[in-house]
Amino acid sequence: MDIPKHLNALKAFEASARHQSFSGAAQELNITSAAVGQSVRSLEELLGITLFYRQSSGKKRLKLTELAEQILPDIQTGFDYLSKAVNKAKVSSAKQKLTVAISPTFASKWLLPRIHRFQQRYPEIEINFDTDLKPVDFNSHGIDIAVRYGTGHWPGLVAEKLLGEEIFPVCSPSFYQTYRSKWKNLKNLIDIPLIHCLSMDSNSGFITWDKWFKLNRIMYENKDNGLKINNSAGVLQLAIDGHGVALARSVIAFKDLEEKRLVRLYPEINCTSPLAYYVVYREESSTSPKLKAFKQWLNQEILKK
Repeated sequence: MDIPKHLNALKAFEASARHQSFSGAAQELNITSAAVGQSVRSLEELLGITLFYRQSSGKKRLKLTELAEQILPDIQTGFDYLSKAVNKAKVSSAKQKLTVAISPTFASKWLLPRIHRFQQRYPEIEINFDTDLKPVDFNSHGIDIAVRYGTGHWPGLVAEKLLGEEIFPVCSPSFYQTYRSKWKNLKNLIDIPLIHCLSMDSNSGFITWDKWFKLNRIMYENKDNGLKINNSAGVLQLAIDGHGVALARSVIAFKDLEEKRLVRLYPEINCTSPLAYYVVYREESSTSPKLKAFKQWLNQEILKK
């Protein structure tokens, strides 16, 4: 039996069985009673069985035969599965895809721990993350919106400031205890193992140890003591593991400080980074509902801290 070819006949039988009449099935299926009756008869001929006992009077003119009662539940289950599959396809096709370009560090330290709240609020928007550190072309890479760290100037793109941040030294609680006698004098940092972040060119305004010491009027000859890594999250992990003192960025170190994996040193010293996080997108996309929803959600998350 070619099931797809005979779906209408099976549906006519299933509806007739529920309504116990061809007329009730006809109203549901929006066809004539004669058409329903013909479909059921064609199914009976195909299967070589009788599906209904016909009665000449009463509202319920059809009674299932014993064999029909046995096969009806399986047919109804089949239609249920078909209905669920169609609904699932409708939901998937209705989803709007939003591609977000973002650095791996900002993703892991700030965005991903919060993204479930966006998904709960906007289940119709499916987010794809692009975490390539290389400069991306919005058109060729299909990027809708990006969160970028910099001065706020990206040619041909709209940039809206999202988060500013402070820069300050941090270390693990155990490292803090080991060098407890050193913390009284800021100049002693020069002789303590430092962790250097090489993730950005210092000419961009990125605060390195050299710049931080100069801002605090401390002579520093760039001794290069300590470890170096070109990943901001890696810098914090090295500090958490007790390898030295790192310059933390407040946005990505927030959770580690809150959960006491890191200790902030010299909290009385304020150093605001000239760089910040920006939401970046093409001007022609500014009216996109999914882009607006994502921007609004980001700003609400910032207020929560």
